[in-house]
Amino acid sequence: MNAIVALCHFCELHGPRTLFCTEVLHSPLPQGAGSGDISGQNEQAEEEEGGIQMSSRIRSHSPAEGASADSSSPGPKKSDMCEASGCRSLAGGHPGYVSHDKETSIKYVSHQHPNHPQLFSIVRQACVRSLSCEVCPGREGPIFFGDEQHGFVFSHTFFIKDSLARGFQRWYSIITIMMDRIYLINSWPFLLGKIRGIIDELQGKALKVFEAEQFGCPQRAQRMNTAFTPFLHQRNGNAARSLTSLTNDENLWACLHTSFAWLLKACGSRLTEKLLEGAPTEDTLVQMEKLADLKEESEGWDGSEEEEKPSSQPDVVEGRELPKSSPEPSLMPDCNSWNVAHRRLSVFRSLRHMRQVLGASAFRMLAWHVLMGNQVIWKARDMDLVQSAFDVLRTMLPVGCVRIIPYSDQYEEAYRCNFLGLSPHVQIPPHILSSEFAVLVEVRAATRSSLYPTLFDDEQSLNKYEFVVTSGNPVAADRVGPTILNKIEAALTNQNLSVDVVDQCLVCLKEEWMNKVKVLFKFTKVDSRPKEDTQKLLSILGAAEEDNVKLLKFWMTGLSKTYKSHLMSTVRSPTSSESRN
Repeated sequence: MNAIVALCHFCELHGPRTLFCTEVLHSPLPQGAGSGDISGQNEQAEEEEGGIQMSSRIRSHSPAEGASADSSSPGPKKSDMCEASGCRSLAGGHPGYVSHDKETSIKYVSHQHPNHPQLFSIVRQACVRSLSCEVCPGREGPIFFGDEQHGFVFSHTFFIKDSLARGFQRWYSIITIMMDRIYLINSWPFLLGKIRGIIDELQGKALKVFEAEQFGCPQRAQRMNTAFTPFLHQRNGNAARSLTSLTNDENLWACLHTSFAWLLKACGSRLTEKLLEGAPTEDTLVQMEKLADLKEESEGWDGSEEEEKPSSQPDVVEGRELPKSSPEPSLMPDCNSWNVAHRRLSVFRSLRHMRQVLGASAFRMLAWHVLMGNQVIWKARDMDLVQSAFDVLRTMLPVGCVRIIPYSDQYEEAYRCNFLGLSPHVQIPPHILSSEFAVLVEVRAATRSSLYPTLFDDEQSLNKYEFVVTSGNPVAADRVGPTILNKIEAALTNQNLSVDVVDQCLVCLKEEWMNKVKVLFKFTKVDSRPKEDTQKLLSILGAAEEDNVKLLKFWMTGLSKTYKSHLMSTVRSPTSSESRN
């Protein structure tokens, strides 16, 4: 991450001062840089309270060339430095610190001030603003400020206890400076947590020193018994103490270098750029929403809540059923979870494979019910076979329209799932068997040695099964059906198209019809147009047929909450403004 992290201090004699900063160097250090290690400094440092641990890839610290206080690099004059080192971090002649990240060939260099004049000016201005005008209420906490010219700054101000200071505390800040405003804002939660950990560490050490000093010589009582002296004369003899003195930690700057270097490396590694070729699809939005819901639910469930969890809570996560007598539909689409997570052999490999196994007419009936939103029931002993069938069939639907119970010992109503796997002994209600809104696929043992040419040579070969597809509403062979079904069958029968190309074709077809769903949703649900106008719209969309209308209405249930709320908010805004007029 191209940024600078700095520790700043407000000196009562000289105002805001930069004490210590760490920057990233992508080019080799100048000739003459030392390579000696700091005595007594480990290769890996850990701050227990802040939870900050230096990566083992960042190796030992060595002095950095050009960081000496006597060098020609920009910085305050000696006359502007406190006699008690309150405005100085490293002693005169100290070369500074550098950590080598051999994996990325990046060096993290720490010293009191940046060597580059322009960087020195940027850090100096950010330091002054963080400890003067750019502070949050209470003068302690995080704040963001900056501009395109001087960079953007994340600043966290805090107090350190000092028994000799005015008010018994001194004011510090840790700032992070970079030119990328969006990156810095997106890193706010990460920086806040880690920098807060560093501050807690410093304040904890200083508090122990403060309490020990107050116990030995209480300053409050001593000051009250001392004759009044004008502050302007008194403060000349009360120069700021160094931070190492306040915390009683001689290795403080080496530890801060380790923490700042890790912070820069970790913050740069946690966010990566990704090329997006357009707006996210509806499936992506629904997946993000369900992931967020799952995260909130998992955070809200503790051990006691899981025991007393009501039966309405989902017990199927990412396509895997948790042990319970009454299963629930899966919340997350996980098309490949059965293959990756469970490592079982594939049974139905693709829609084309399923069409070859079931036959053209049986597959068309099954696909028609899937697209219409009717309940698809599979009865089989092999759970892997049922799961693979659902993983293949769900690719024809938007993610938001998929509700799966992979395998159950009892029948579940259609409102709970549109894909239901059952064991062979489960009794299905007669009205479901005769319903036109359900289709049943029974997997039986084959009565002949081979019902179709063998597609597999292993023990998972499907020639040992017989598939019987029945429904109360069989799809006639001459029925036109929804337009998307005809296009899917055309793609499956085209042997010039590979399976991967067919998959991409399905994605394009779903997005095409989801766009039609969006138009219909706005037209009917938001604008509340009459039926005559809706029919004209359907004709324009090429979806005036009965099956197409049913499909659009079912797919409307798969729209993301993000799209619906955005559409409703944009529509209501002009209406409310007109009502005011």
